[in-house]
Amino acid sequence: MTKVVILAGGLGTRLSEYTKEIPKPMIKINGIPILKRIMNHYSKFGFKEFIVATGYKKKVIEKYFSKPIKDWKISIINTGKNTMTGGRIKRLKKYLLKDTFMLTYGDGLCSLNINKLIKFHKKNKKLVTLTAVRPPARFGAIKLLGNKVKYFKEKSSLDEGWINGGFFVIEPEFLRYLKNDRTYLEREPLEKLAKKNELVAFKHFGFWQCMDTKRDKETLEKNVRKLQV
Repeated sequence: MTKVVILAGGLGTRLSEYTKEIPKPMIKINGIPILKRIMNHYSKFGFKEFIVATGYKKKVIEKYFSKPIKDWKISIINTGKNTMTGGRIKRLKKYLLKDTFMLTYGDGLCSLNINKLIKFHKKNKKLVTLTAVRPPARFGAIKLLGNKVKYFKEKSSLDEGWINGGFFVIEPEFLRYLKNDRTYLEREPLEKLAKKNELVAFKHFGFWQCMDTKRDKETLEKNVRKLQV
């Protein structure tokens, strides 16, 4: 079965009102930790083997998942408190050498069809597929001439271009691009792949939201019913 790696070890400093006590992926969205909701989403598509890469306040995650969940296989692996995203994946190398695996961050929810993502990955035959999303609209746009507003437009997420929404599919050969604990997945490794034409993007037009701020948490709580996770 394809493994799902979830990065869940960061400090979550921008949500310090919660993360003083618990790691960011354990912040509850309408009563359920966002980490569990992410796992529920993968499980809905039949993916039930999870590797959770922990670090900061790892014991909270270990305790929560200490009771078995039916049909799920969950491995909680401590990848270090100060390890960067690429470094966390490198530390999991021995678990990931054999087969294609999936990867996501422990702080975002999405209405993504996982099966379509995997089909797209297989069709394109590249080392890594990421899910490209439209960032949530935050600001309106205005154009000024002196102090007169010549143009006003409520911001649409369509104005924002595309960003990395996580939800990767990765071939094991990619692991050799990860150097050490200080490696950021999103910097040198993915930049190199892009230059080598080994990185493709699956465009997701539906709901996506990461949780960086309290406002993001509130947005997720309003929308999570749509996702049924």
